Amino acid sequence: MIHPHVADALKAPDLVRLDHGLVLLRFESMKIYSALGAVRHLLDEGVVRPGQTLMDSSSGIYAYALALACHRYGMRCRIVASTTVDATTLAQLEVLGAEVEQVRPSSDLKLDQELRVRRVKEILDRHPDRHWMRQYHDAIHYLGYQEVADRIAEELPGRPLTLVGGVGSGASTGGLAERLRTQDSRVRVVGVQPFGSVTFGSQDHHDPEAIIAGIGSAIPFDNVRHHLYDTVHWMNFTHAMSGAVALLKEHAVFAGLSTGASYLAATHESRHRPDRVHVVIGADTGHRYVERVYARHAEALDIASLKPAEVATPAAMTMPWSVMAWNRSQASAAHRTEAA
Repeated sequence: MIHPHVADALKAPDLVRLDHGLVLLRFESMKIYSALGAVRHLLDEGVVRPGQTLMDSSSGIYAYALALACHRYGMRCRIVASTTVDATTLAQLEVLGAEVEQVRPSSDLKLDQELRVRRVKEILDRHPDRHWMRQYHDAIHYLGYQEVADRIAEELPGRPLTLVGGVGSGASTGGLAERLRTQDSRVRVVGVQPFGSVTFGSQDHHDPEAIIAGIGSAIPFDNVRHHLYDTVHWMNFTHAMSGAVALLKEHAVFAGLSTGASYLAATHESRHRPDRVHVVIGADTGHRYVERVYARHAEALDIASLKPAEVATPAAMTMPWSVMAWNRSQASAAHRTEAA
């Protein structure tokens, strides 16, 4: 196939068998599917017009995806970025024509996310013609993953599936889950969260290495559909790093930190449910994590020796790794707050 644009080539994932019960869904950059689907839908519905400026807050992956989607469909792009955006991504954004503004540095992830959202609102007040994509809150980002879910179902028939991946904004694991369950209600969804994320109630647990970008949030996300999740894992940076290093060492897969966390969670789930195929979402490659993760590979733990604390409520969770049966419950009143 000759693709009409590089975004169409980059969005497509590879399915890689890790062992009998584990399959990796490996993306170059997963949110390209989400951004392309969202922008195409907005254009088709007349919500935005060609040449209009689309904007959002991002710590990196979605910024790149939105910049590619804007390039693909002839839109302008503006990103209010975290200071954690790496130099490689920042350079690509600028060359792609995106207008990038970084908020002031902050070691507090909640403050960083709040500053970015506040800045987006300030820009919109001055430029109401710009469209805020609201990746954290707009369910339009679910649409792009339907095609991926259909491919998973086609390539992995027979044994029941368990999807294991970072919760993040909810659109990736949630979008895949909703589509897969239209064909098989037995599909289980295991969400992975960092300590410090408010999404499933771990905001009172502080990880010295800070929140893991891409799979959790210090502010509420409206588009997380809690009832889609069967099980939730919380883990700290060191465990996620150990999962990423093990994935490279054991399977030669160079992937991001959220993939490492999901791989570790999936190895645990697979041992307890060997009758199932566990599909690990590999959201991005490891290039953004060379210094923070892979240069520290000597610090990685042997994942065969690790196991989570099994807890009955979020209040009972304990670091460095906890797991809880969520049982497709809605978020409790204690966890629901107004989204920023």
